[in-house]
Amino acid sequence: MGTHEDHASALAAELRAAVAGDVDFSVTARALTTMDASNYRRVPVGTVAPRDADDVAAALEVCRAHGATPVVARGGGTSIGGQATGTGVVLDLTRHMGGIVSLDPESRTAVVRPGLVLDRLREAARPYGLTFGPDPSTHSRCTLGGMIGNNACGAHSVAWGTTADNVRSLDVVTYRGARLTLGRDGQGAPPGLGELVDRHLALLRTGYPAGLPRRISGYALDALLPERGTDVVRSFCGSEGTLGVVTEATVRLVPLPADPVLVVLGYADESAAADAAAGLLPYGPLTVEGMAADLVRGGAEGLPRGGAWLFCEVDGEGAARRLVRAADALDSAVVSDPAGQRALWRIREDAAGTATRMPDGAEAWPGWEDCAVPPARLGAYLREFRSLLADFGLRGTPYGHFGDGCVHVRIDFDLWTGKGVRDFRRFSEAVADLVVAHGGSLSGEHGDGQARAELLPRMYGEELVGLFGAVKDVWDPDGGLNPGMLVRPKALDEGLRFEGLPLVGLGREAARCVGVAKCRTEGPSSGPSVMCPSYRATGEEKHSTRGRARLLHEMALGEVITDGWRSEEVREALDLCLSCKGCRSDCPVGVDMAAYKAEFLDRHYAGRPFARPRSHWTMGGLPRWLDLFGRGMNTATRLPFAARLAGVTPERALPRVADRTFVSWFGERGSRRPPALTLWPDTFTNHLAPEVGRAAVRVLEDAGLGVVLPPGRVCCGLTYVSTGRPGAARKVMRRTLDAVGGAGGPLVVLEPSCAATLRTDLPELLPDDPRAARLAASVLTFAEALETLAPDWTPPRLDRRVAGQTHCHQHAVLGDGPDRRLRARAGLTGELSGGCCGLAGNFGFEPGHYEVSVACAEDQLLPALREAPEGSEVLADGFSCRTQIADLAGGRARHLAEVLAEGLEEGREG
Repeated sequence: MGTHEDHASALAAELRAAVAGDVDFSVTARALTTMDASNYRRVPVGTVAPRDADDVAAALEVCRAHGATPVVARGGGTSIGGQATGTGVVLDLTRHMGGIVSLDPESRTAVVRPGLVLDRLREAARPYGLTFGPDPSTHSRCTLGGMIGNNACGAHSVAWGTTADNVRSLDVVTYRGARLTLGRDGQGAPPGLGELVDRHLALLRTGYPAGLPRRISGYALDALLPERGTDVVRSFCGSEGTLGVVTEATVRLVPLPADPVLVVLGYADESAAADAAAGLLPYGPLTVEGMAADLVRGGAEGLPRGGAWLFCEVDGEGAARRLVRAADALDSAVVSDPAGQRALWRIREDAAGTATRMPDGAEAWPGWEDCAVPPARLGAYLREFRSLLADFGLRGTPYGHFGDGCVHVRIDFDLWTGKGVRDFRRFSEAVADLVVAHGGSLSGEHGDGQARAELLPRMYGEELVGLFGAVKDVWDPDGGLNPGMLVRPKALDEGLRFEGLPLVGLGREAARCVGVAKCRTEGPSSGPSVMCPSYRATGEEKHSTRGRARLLHEMALGEVITDGWRSEEVREALDLCLSCKGCRSDCPVGVDMAAYKAEFLDRHYAGRPFARPRSHWTMGGLPRWLDLFGRGMNTATRLPFAARLAGVTPERALPRVADRTFVSWFGERGSRRPPALTLWPDTFTNHLAPEVGRAAVRVLEDAGLGVVLPPGRVCCGLTYVSTGRPGAARKVMRRTLDAVGGAGGPLVVLEPSCAATLRTDLPELLPDDPRAARLAASVLTFAEALETLAPDWTPPRLDRRVAGQTHCHQHAVLGDGPDRRLRARAGLTGELSGGCCGLAGNFGFEPGHYEVSVACAEDQLLPALREAPEGSEVLADGFSCRTQIADLAGGRARHLAEVLAEGLEEGREG
């Protein structure tokens, strides 16, 4: 046999000849699939995105012929136990096998392909008053195939059960190419399975714990008992891709509640909430979810008093009242409004990511993620679990499906040092014994994978675990499907993704990504999230926040990506990052890809200034060029080949420089009231949109606030940061601090991107300069200034509808609560769209970005404008947003200050 490279090359060539789908053995494809949402890392040979069941069978045949190359089927890649990673070929079932084949409202069934995202099925079923019952917190990106593989559950399992309870039949392909349709009464069982079961009937009848609704660990072989209908399809669910590859599934749909009401019950602590959960089950709740106050870090608006809560959905106000009376809670909230329910549910769903950080910022990891005990024992278990954590000096905050006795928890394991890893093993063994002592299951939702499978003998005993191996051999005698997972597993402390990773630096920062893939959400189910606009536009993993983090992780390790900071794979993935900062707020663990991109570009082009795109010098240096040439740039940009010379895409016209700067206007006019604040003359307002500055002065003075400008020439450094020139940004920022000097008091910034840069990038890039922190702390947005400095001011009453864009940096860094309140006081009704406009400063002007820029605008902004009532006021505080709207929608958007100033003038005239 030749080298590993020769083997991979030959395998790739044969796969390309055999399948109609995509075969990708590139560095990027391999790097993107080394990890899932677990602590583990396995490097694949390559990836295949099959188009249909024929492709799956063909790929398996080629892999088997090539030395039984392992194959792992992968959906959203959000598995917690490592089961979505593999050392052979990864089958990406999301690219081409994600459709709905049919949906029958009368029979309440749907036929789906394995790569279908759960929310797409729920959206298709909703018009018929139906839904798919299991709904894990990753419902916006997990796939049906992954849910079948892990027997996923979700919040509604107390009413509608696990995935296995909702699958009617499965079409699967085995590693040896057999195509089977699995059902009840032994349908689809591979030869030898029935005989194996018949020889072990007593073991199957006695070897599984009773009274445990969330028993996910191991194979569900007791479903094959004759008294349980010899249910082959149920026994297959939860097999984690170790028995066969699902190519199609017929699933059950359930009726949506006619009048869903969310009851949130407050308790003193998580143990009290856990003790109460089982007692609520006789009242027929659809959910009984629990979480403690430790996980509420984004605001607790709407939650009742308490240190822990149960989230109980019921059908109807009457059921809600009965539940509240029976609950004996400290406090309660009954929410019928759908928007209010979504806001509260988002708090619970975000716990999956919030739990990965301690309140003090320390990191926490999966590893003991989702055990389950009988619901009546949950309170007792949690008290002993807390004690065990303390014994090991560990911290973690449990949450989860309390009505089913299932607990999720992320723990601050030290997975970076040898001692920490040894403690991780010791704790895992100890807590496994604790779970078993309470009659529980090591996994109550996410499966065993590598994380817990080694401990299964403690739960089931050696004989039953041995039978799992025998069943695996019946289905997959070659051992080619997902080896090392669930059956004959690798050690739980082997192959951790942190091995070899530097303890400091960008790779260490990228390792913050735990893979929950909230950045892969798309469509209406994603809510107000901004991230990740380039993924939403392209659908490609490498353009998601998670994908980019994985590439940076692999770059730091140096095994798959071997050329470090010079990596073209990383540069290409970061090229479509709009630096929208959405991940800074929307990523549950605060991955900050805009900052990572800036550092990477700086190092990538270090010593090679002429290798940079021309736009980094032109658009990136825009403040300097405008200060030097001012209106003269209008003449320059009309010259032939000006766009090409400037490194600007020909589809874009460069903005026109104003005839007079805002600073010049203000200098001639002067301040008309005693100064109360400093107004920041950002580059965009000063040179390109001075009308915004003039309007802001008019409004602020009407509110009784005297305005002054900084005493010298200032710039926040935004364009230098976004083009990956932090050294130049620091110089600009220091000059700005020198110019501002000791000026104190409120600093009002009209351009959201500049306000965000001053508030976050400035102190981060100049951490040792106390002036940077002071200036950052003084920054106010226009609406914040009016709300805090002139709380008694009455804005003009405009009484009109609005449409437009909330700037992505405002969403991510600044928040828009004061803006919403100011609009409401002025009678401006309606919502501004979320997302990113797609222009994003220099991004939309750069060659190769135009189509993605437009696609980002089409995600949320342009549809919102088209759907807005005629005559709506189009608002966009960001200069890029206004430019994009003018370019693509043909209308003029205005800053809120302009609209208010116009209202003041109209009021005076009236």
